[in-house]
Amino acid sequence: MDGVVVLLALSLGGLLVILGVEGSLSATRALAAGACLLGVFVPFPYLLRVAFDGRPRPTVWLVLTGMAALGAVLLIPPSSDGGLGEGSWSMVAFLWLSAVVLFQPLWAALCTSAAVILLTSAGVAVITGQPWQVVLPVQAVSAGTMAAAMWLWRWLWWTIRDAHESQEAKAGLAVAEERLRFARDLHDLLGHSLSVITLKSELAAKLATKDPGRAAREMADVRRLAGESLTEVQLAVDGYHGLDLHEELDGVRAALEAAGTRCTVEARTDGLSPGARALLAWVVREGATNVLKHSAATRCAIVIDGGVLEMRNDGVHGSLAGGGTGLRGLCERMTAVGGSLSAGPTSTGEFLLRAVVPA
Repeated sequence: MDGVVVLLALSLGGLLVILGVEGSLSATRALAAGACLLGVFVPFPYLLRVAFDGRPRPTVWLVLTGMAALGAVLLIPPSSDGGLGEGSWSMVAFLWLSAVVLFQPLWAALCTSAAVILLTSAGVAVITGQPWQVVLPVQAVSAGTMAAAMWLWRWLWWTIRDAHESQEAKAGLAVAEERLRFARDLHDLLGHSLSVITLKSELAAKLATKDPGRAAREMADVRRLAGESLTEVQLAVDGYHGLDLHEELDGVRAALEAAGTRCTVEARTDGLSPGARALLAWVVREGATNVLKHSAATRCAIVIDGGVLEMRNDGVHGSLAGGGTGLRGLCERMTAVGGSLSAGPTSTGEFLLRAVVPA
């Protein structure tokens, strides 16, 4: 839109120079007309941004640009033969009208459009001597086309913005569902065990003086249950009771595509040990979480060749070379088993997560 406004300003500025060189406008009048054109075109991008961001009410800027447009209209009247001057005269007024209709309700926009069209048609008809029956339809079509195009452009912008926000909402929902799933796993693992531990501890405290032997047995059960609970939690944190690589790839692809990201997977995992497959499954899960949380990706490619995994995505918001807590934890785990992990933006503007594990 800014480019269109700049091109239109340059064309009208060039027309103003032509009129000045031809002698149709005096130097003083040409400079004043140029100042009025600047008063219309300079604030115009600001007006469009305000109108495209929401449904604003008319502001003083509309009044100021309208006065500048009126000044340009009065200083550059239509030529008597209907030449270039007529086109510039109408264009300035209709450009201002296309911005005004974005700030008004429908009934007010129709009234304003009718007033501008009638005024421009009357001016053209008086100066050129053309019948108003000929001038009015031309002016109405020109003004209506420009105003409708601007309104349609804003509607298209809002549609694209809503679609983008819905994708972000889907990505946030996918992350929230993953957190809820992990919370449910921890609740299922620890809820029963901690309840039993609490009851046995209270019972052991009551039996400490009455039946020391039974109290000791209860505390032994408490230690056993605590150890089992700790093991189960470690298993959950390490991979939700053991991740299956292919199941994780299928789940990640479904989650990314639900968030509007096209995901392709190429996995050649023959010969990988169970431990290596589990590590790569965790890398895939953490990488997908980062794509959903930290990018506006439209495509993601996951390639596994032996013990090497590469995950690429576009839509990077910023440099993540430092990595978050999840990536640092993965890096430490990879290093502990003799592997490696790296993550960062590439020269092509993508983000690359690369993991290498011993086969």
